[in-house]
Amino acid sequence: MVPSLSRRNFLYLAGLPVVFSSTLPAGVRLLGLSGADPLPGKVAGLTVLNDRPVNAETPPHLLNAEVTPADHLFVRNNGVVPQGLPTGPTTLPDDWTLRIAGEAVPEPVTFTLAELRERFDEHSYQITLECGGNGRSEFNPPARGNQWSTGAVGSPRWTGVRLRDVLEAAGYDREKAVYIGYYGKDTHLSGDPDKIPISRGVPIEKALEDESLIAWALNDAPLPLLNGYPLRLVFGGYPASCSGKWLSEIVVRDQVHDGEKMGGQSYRVPCEPVPPGTTVEDEDMCIILEMPVKSLITSPRTGAVVEAADGLAIAGHAWCGKSAVARLDYSIDFGSTWRSCRLTRPVNRFAWQHFSADVKFPQTGYYEVWARATDEDGTAQPMVLPGWNPRGYLNNACHRIAIKVV
Repeated sequence: MVPSLSRRNFLYLAGLPVVFSSTLPAGVRLLGLSGADPLPGKVAGLTVLNDRPVNAETPPHLLNAEVTPADHLFVRNNGVVPQGLPTGPTTLPDDWTLRIAGEAVPEPVTFTLAELRERFDEHSYQITLECGGNGRSEFNPPARGNQWSTGAVGSPRWTGVRLRDVLEAAGYDREKAVYIGYYGKDTHLSGDPDKIPISRGVPIEKALEDESLIAWALNDAPLPLLNGYPLRLVFGGYPASCSGKWLSEIVVRDQVHDGEKMGGQSYRVPCEPVPPGTTVEDEDMCIILEMPVKSLITSPRTGAVVEAADGLAIAGHAWCGKSAVARLDYSIDFGSTWRSCRLTRPVNRFAWQHFSADVKFPQTGYYEVWARATDEDGTAQPMVLPGWNPRGYLNNACHRIAIKVV
């Protein structure tokens, strides 16, 4: 086994043996290699937050594309990637199986991946996925967990079959169905086969939406290994943890799913606002459903230097969990005044929208450009960190970049 690396210096050593690894003193972490690809199937430049499990976010300037490239998509894992799968998959394993079971399924049914592709209509949607903890690094007092900044989000195009069609083929009981839960083939960090790293789910109403997919492709190619190859769930508008990877089983429950990371404080926020630093009892925490309205400036990169006479072209994306974004504004005076940006409509429900503007500065000096999205219900991003919560979820404060005008 390769010794673990420090989070700061970790660079994935895919396929590279660690010579004399057996003699590495206990407690000493590898330094890693500069210039190496940080993760298999991903571009250099992603920020690796953890190596076990593998977690990495994408800096905003690498998210400028309207459709997120597969090798730019963030990685959020809870367990160990299943063994024996290709690191750069180009084909799909027809014999991969998906079992449909649970209290609201009369008899368990199993489909192979080949059967899913042959039996059901194929659908493609551009769907934005965002980790519920995206922005956690801004919480104070600090919240436990990976300290994501802004890059645990992406909006690629997913292809698969509607979950609804598969559940109907399995003969699920509409009267009994309350929730669905998933199980994947990733393994627990401890190596204990009886422990499950994560098993979350969504209400049955969400599972039955047109855009809720059992997906095998991302941007018309097999899913990247680190993003769930060969099969996963995709639920737009909900925390990405609901979209289970390396999918092997779906259960249709007659109650709220009680799998790993569904209870306690995982992916939950206080049902009522609390002061920062408050200890909140489990029974006073509510499951996160729709994600909040949010935006991200992807161009230029923060720290850009511009000529005063030239002005600055900005661009980025905006999204929300339950409706479309209605407007996008920017500010260069720390939120005192706002000006509107050009904003596109989403190509389909749950796809992010693109904004742009031409910014002029009154004089030379230091500026910050802030972006603020407002959804169709009139809810706008807060200018600063929203309500504190123990696990650091749902930070949708305005995104900011620094600009030097000369």
